[in-house]
Amino acid sequence: MGLAIGLIGGGGSILAVPLLVYVVGVSSPHVAVATAAIAVALNAATGVANHARIGNIKWPCALVFAAAGVGGALLGAEAGKAIEGSRLLAAFGVLMIVVGALLLKPRRTPPQPDVRLSRDTASRLLPRLIPIGFGVGLLAGFFGIGGGFLIVPGLIGATAMPLIDAIGSSLVSVTAFGSTTAASYALSGLVDWRIAALFVLGGTAGGAVGIALAQRLARHKRALSLTFSAVVVSVGCYVVTRSLLG
Repeated sequence: MGLAIGLIGGGGSILAVPLLVYVVGVSSPHVAVATAAIAVALNAATGVANHARIGNIKWPCALVFAAAGVGGALLGAEAGKAIEGSRLLAAFGVLMIVVGALLLKPRRTPPQPDVRLSRDTASRLLPRLIPIGFGVGLLAGFFGIGGGFLIVPGLIGATAMPLIDAIGSSLVSVTAFGSTTAASYALSGLVDWRIAALFVLGGTAGGAVGIALAQRLARHKRALSLTFSAVVVSVGCYVVTRSLLG
């Protein structure tokens, strides 16, 4: 989970939830979702510190996106708890496949490494960052995940920032959305705290490795983008298949 978050800025929850259900043996998908959300939020917070140290976070853009999404995450979490667990996982798998496939399309605009939110750019960037952030937060809360695989393309679509900066910046929102979702589920008593603690320990080490790999792949044209898409689509197919097979 930590490796996925550090490498592609997301994928931690949706990798963790199937493993908790199918490998660890957690009987309730909702408990698996809640437990993973806590671990993802804490590991993402560690990732924020690491990416900030090497300058991969566009802070004003990241903070506005995260703030806009927290309200959506609260609404989504309440709706998600009312959906049967296996259907929730199957729907999320389909969403992953769609998003991963869309990311394979060439970008219409070149990356803009110098993009930043300021008084001069606010009128152009805020109308994109706020609604996209709210929508991504809504989906993240509904599916009970940090939402990194949605946040990364959302940030790119809103600002045209380079992928490596979108990955670093996305972790601010992953931390905020994961914490919001986890708090909602925790209030309903759907968290296994012992498993969450073990996930955090393993995820911290995996995150450091993932960030190092992301830095290396970012130097090779579309390698990081293709890796991101491949992971999202592959895990999405796995989740849909396991959900359909019961």
